[in-house]
Amino acid sequence: EYVLNNPQPDVILMDIEMPELDGIKATELINSAFPELKIIILTVFDDDEKLFNAILAGASGYLLKDEPIGKIAEGIELVLNGGAPMSATIASKTLNLLKNSAQSTNNQGGNDFNLSRREIEILECLKFGYDYNKTAEKLFISPFTVRKHIENIYRKLQVNNKIQAVQKALQNKIIR
Repeated sequence: EYVLNNPQPDVILMDIEMPELDGIKATELINSAFPELKIIILTVFDDDEKLFNAILAGASGYLLKDEPIGKIAEGIELVLNGGAPMSATIASKTLNLLKNSAQSTNNQGGNDFNLSRREIEILECLKFGYDYNKTAEKLFISPFTVRKHIENIYRKLQVNNKIQAVQKALQNKIIR
């Protein structure tokens, strides 16, 4: 809301956990409307999932709040000059995520994307246009569990929505 109603800043420092909208979702929304705007995640969270989701959402950098103020200022300068500032531990995690992703792709031949049997069942339901509730009812699980499986499917298939997930699954003969 602020970005839409005020002069556009050059850089946004975005936290992840906020009361009205989490920072990853906010980053995604801002990035889709203003792709040239630089967003640095500044947070206490250093887990792989939040890091991965922040990068997918369009974050330009990822710094931990325990960094010295000078390092944060350098990060802002770096992102303005086309760089991608990251705390040392975050850079290490990012490299490991990339290595593991490359190894996983090489090991699986790019066919099944390491999807679980349950995730494939959920993809079948998505193919038929089932919503979370109908999928949950059909598979005897909660809608929340369906949502978590779909998040994992998106991450594994590297897609952003149900249509892309079903298309990729069909193309790779994961579902028929």
